[in-house]
Amino acid sequence: MRKLIVQQWVTVDNIAAEEDGGLSFVSVEPFSEKSDRAFKASVMGFIDSVDTMILGAKTYAQSKDYWPYAEDQGEYGEKLNSLTKFVASSTLDDAPWGEFPAATVTRDPAATIRELKAQSGKDIWLWGSLTLVQSLLDAGLVDEVHMRVCPVTRGKGRRVFQDRQDLKVLAATAFDNGLVELRYAIQK
Repeated sequence: MRKLIVQQWVTVDNIAAEEDGGLSFVSVEPFSEKSDRAFKASVMGFIDSVDTMILGAKTYAQSKDYWPYAEDQGEYGEKLNSLTKFVASSTLDDAPWGEFPAATVTRDPAATIRELKAQSGKDIWLWGSLTLVQSLLDAGLVDEVHMRVCPVTRGKGRRVFQDRQDLKVLAATAFDNGLVELRYAIQK
């Protein structure tokens, strides 16, 4: 069975979006010449492990005008743009993605995730979309949470976890760029 994996950039104090919704705490560029090779390998390894991405409407709106045209993101951008995409939205009718196949709009993301998990394929990546993350955590559909922890704090903002969750550590990796990647399974 496929897994639903949430991947979030966070601060040490578990802030995944600043009060203004921004991510100014993310200062790591995985694909510059200064990139930590191990971090780049981790990023590429993850994108190779998924074939489907689900986004909330706000994350989609923030991404649709950048990623389909992000030639500077090289192989990673090509792979991201080639993923099958779903957008959870109660207002959108369609979700174009540049010259790549459009995302499918779903009004019932929990049902869509259940269907996708029952199909064959690689894992499913839930990207950003904190409201969607929290609703799918509440529905018991999230299997893993991967947190890319930036070495800063913010104190205020939106957190990944709003409620109690029991987690099992799968891996913890520190990189030379100051980032720590924490991978957890959600214990059900």
